Amino acid sequence: MEHKSPTVGTFQVGDYVVFALLFVVSSGIGVFFAIKERKKPSSKDFLVGGRQMTCGPVALSLTASFMSAVTVIGAPSDVYRFGASYVIFGLAYTFVVFFTAELFLPVFYRSGITSTYEYLELRFGKIVRVLATLIYIVQTILYTGVVVYAPALALNQVTGFDLWGSIFATGIVCTFYCTLGGLKAVVWTDAFQMVVMVVGFLTVLIQGANRAGGIASVWSTAHTGGRIQVFDFDVNPLRRHTFWTLTVGGTFTWLGIYGVNQSTIQRCISCKTENHARWALYLNLMGLWIILFCAVISGLMMFAFYSHCDPWSAGLVSAPDQLMPYFVMEILGAFPGLPGLFVACAFSGTLSTVAASINALATVMYEDFVSQCFGDLSNRAANWISKALCVVFGVACTTMAVGASYMGGIVQAALSIHGMCGGPMLGLFSLGILFPVTNLKGAVGGLIVGISLSFWVGVGAFIYPAPSNNTRPLELSTAGCNFSITAESNQTSLTVSALSSDRYWLADSWYSMSYLYYSAVGFIGTVAAGLLITLLTGPMDPKKLKPGMTRSMKDVICFCSERFKKAGFSEGKEDLEDFGKAWEKHPDEEGVIKMETVNSSSDDQQENAYTNAAFDHNETSQGQVKL
Repeated sequence: MEHKSPTVGTFQVGDYVVFALLFVVSSGIGVFFAIKERKKPSSKDFLVGGRQMTCGPVALSLTASFMSAVTVIGAPSDVYRFGASYVIFGLAYTFVVFFTAELFLPVFYRSGITSTYEYLELRFGKIVRVLATLIYIVQTILYTGVVVYAPALALNQVTGFDLWGSIFATGIVCTFYCTLGGLKAVVWTDAFQMVVMVVGFLTVLIQGANRAGGIASVWSTAHTGGRIQVFDFDVNPLRRHTFWTLTVGGTFTWLGIYGVNQSTIQRCISCKTENHARWALYLNLMGLWIILFCAVISGLMMFAFYSHCDPWSAGLVSAPDQLMPYFVMEILGAFPGLPGLFVACAFSGTLSTVAASINALATVMYEDFVSQCFGDLSNRAANWISKALCVVFGVACTTMAVGASYMGGIVQAALSIHGMCGGPMLGLFSLGILFPVTNLKGAVGGLIVGISLSFWVGVGAFIYPAPSNNTRPLELSTAGCNFSITAESNQTSLTVSALSSDRYWLADSWYSMSYLYYSAVGFIGTVAAGLLITLLTGPMDPKKLKPGMTRSMKDVICFCSERFKKAGFSEGKEDLEDFGKAWEKHPDEEGVIKMETVNSSSDDQQENAYTNAAFDHNETSQGQVKL
């Protein structure tokens, strides 16, 4: 396709109206739940929705926050440059959702905890809980900064709006409805934003196929350009995207985001039953596949459209992440309102991700620090503190977006952050849940080793980018451009080539590892070091653990057992036999969690009675959790 002009249109009145409606409706949902829940001032209702959510809205919420603007903007650009192998992430998503639903969720849900890091205190001790919470806070603020910056970049590219002005607008709106309505507002706003994301993608797909000559033409052009070569079974860990990096590395990366991440687990434990939570995860998997498919097809259409005149090589955009919004403005610019719909699509993913992160950060800060220092807070005081924490973290995440502008490609930056922090965290929880012999020293030592390894490789790769023979970007052409091409477009490749001449051996080996393996490195380092230290310092007697703190692989595949079939996916009582009576929940007339007394012994770090502060710190004596 020949391109005669390097310019595209700008926003019109209709685009601003469509875009503004996203903010108005999102804020309105927060106001609605603030009014509706005004007579329920407890922190339990604010942080976990009173644990009365159903699977439908929770599933949409999980998908919307997971598929942030990193997917809407970054994934099509990745497919455009590297090919459709990105679709293999769908297999990784399947493994991730399965292990989350069958391995981690039962432990967290049946425990009655609000913060996932409460489990670590029950299993190992206070110090592990504090370390894990601090890591999670740093990880989430860094990641949220990236997903705030991404749509702001898109808006700046297509409208000329001030980049930082749009960043602050995003942060303000997210903080507003999250602070007003709590988790219920976050979940229902996410559900609305998920619909906007799908509609926005479909608009691009329909018009993109039309402008590129139809689906058959898109497929033919993408095939000729090497974009349809999905399966590459090269086992070299230095290769950026192969079948193994996307499945194995992707599973470890996303499992660190899903399986043990507070933002995900918090919405799951807000469901009224465990089966509602499990169904929410599996329904969410369908949503992940749909959004992934839309992103990949959008990338192929974009390549077909620009197969003879690449805007990045031609200097029409300054970064690959600007390709998708540029493409949208070129194909939809003549239709008032449609460019605004796409930008609303990108912002929908961001609003949902940021709001969920703010809510989760406020929850862990309150549960893991505030409630531990001030155990006698009234219910009203706890609620106001939770809201104040939402504001604080809203400001922190928005400010962090400034730093995201220096992180490079948004997909790789976002997943690298999660990999460096999420892998060791996944390893820590796995030590507690899958290995009953792990002791406190093993948990702490393993976490330190895992974090050190993952940050070593991650930071090293940031300083010494992998050479092109590992990343293998596909060929882009400017032969069809009917205008002069600036010289600036070739600076990136020249710079990389210049840097490669004086690189030392770590830069071309350890630091060149695929970014998707960062999580696996952290996980393996944490588990291996944790088990080794445990063996050297004396393994823990599994009989001293309270029931329900561990889960074997036999439990994970119990969905095939006769007992699971009898339980079904109904609203009935959960089968707790494998978890022991200590974790069986009995709500009294006030809906406060109690636990039965157990006879099993425990080590010194688990002797003290455990209280779920989000449920009882301002209740009467009946509100105390009893062991």
